[in-house]
Amino acid sequence: MRRPKGLRRWRPGRTGGFPAQVLRGLGQVMLLASPWTGALGCLAVALADWRYAVYATGGAALGTGTARVLGVSRDRLDPGLEGFNSALAALCCAVLLGPSRPSTALFAAAGCAVVTVLTAAAVRLLRGWDLPPLTLPYCVLAVAVSAAAPAFARLRPHDGGPTGPAAAPGPAGPHLEEAARAFLHNVSQLFFLERWYVGALLLAAVLLADRTAGLAACAGSATGVLTAWVLGAPAPLIADGTMGCNAVLVAMALYGVLLPAAPATLPYALLGAATATVLTPAVAALLGPLGGRAFTWPFVLTTLCFLAAARSFPRLTGRGEAPAGPVPRRAPRGSSVPAGRRSTGHGSGAEAGTESVACTVSTRSPAPGRTDRVP
Repeated sequence: MRRPKGLRRWRPGRTGGFPAQVLRGLGQVMLLASPWTGALGCLAVALADWRYAVYATGGAALGTGTARVLGVSRDRLDPGLEGFNSALAALCCAVLLGPSRPSTALFAAAGCAVVTVLTAAAVRLLRGWDLPPLTLPYCVLAVAVSAAAPAFARLRPHDGGPTGPAAAPGPAGPHLEEAARAFLHNVSQLFFLERWYVGALLLAAVLLADRTAGLAACAGSATGVLTAWVLGAPAPLIADGTMGCNAVLVAMALYGVLLPAAPATLPYALLGAATATVLTPAVAALLGPLGGRAFTWPFVLTTLCFLAAARSFPRLTGRGEAPAGPVPRRAPRGSSVPAGRRSTGHGSGAEAGTESVACTVSTRSPAPGRTDRVP
């Protein structure tokens, strides 16, 4: 897997300091540990609403800063792995509770500290299965906020917040113009925005950092739109991007980030993107009493399931034929990802004694003819 162009000259010990860690945390929202992706993503959000950009950047800074104070390893700090969940958590508070209220800012700041604790817990719990925590800490906090906010007068959203994907009626199947907007809205909804130009800038930021990741994002967005249309989802849900945003992340994660970017993994990744699209209204329905918002739960559930299953398919992992005997559940000492993969975005962190470029590095060699890609 290739290293993003913006990180090819990066080496441990020359990370750019705290500002670069914060920007990489923003970039990790798009599964890339690139400060340029994070900077362009922040600019794209600021074009829609500067307050949301402040919340996202401040959340990444608070999460990263809290982790630094608590002594988290640089193997997680340098690639931004302690910033993306807190950035999403702060932005979620702004969207659900209103960005102009002082109580929202204070609550978001406290939430960033809580997310840091949840991230450490998720890393520990999932390490036994050699799985990354992804956006699981943010999802847990987001559900808690949406469920608890109505009980507190100073946090209660005035307008009820955005509705979940299962709540919008409308005719099945979008028009061509709506489908084009949906393609870009699927990307912009990763930052809770329904703005086509935000999606276009985010896609450009990903393509500039890593062309493979950008193509995977495009393929995932197209798969999400097509799947929702074929199954007859209401046109408003397809057009606003709430149905297909998780498909973008799943396609990127399973094609080139957590699995090699190979011909065998492309259909597997697109199948995962379609699965996440179908799972989105199901999760929203299950969370109906808690606000009815799916957040990135479909991405987390689908990616973890497909990633765990991929270990049974040697053609997906590039490890050759599957062994005849039982396979050890844990990776070699010093690695926190399954053998056969190199570095990952949203990984679980590397232990001392391993090479760490962005997130986690396996002790196995990559597939022949490939080099590392650090998301």
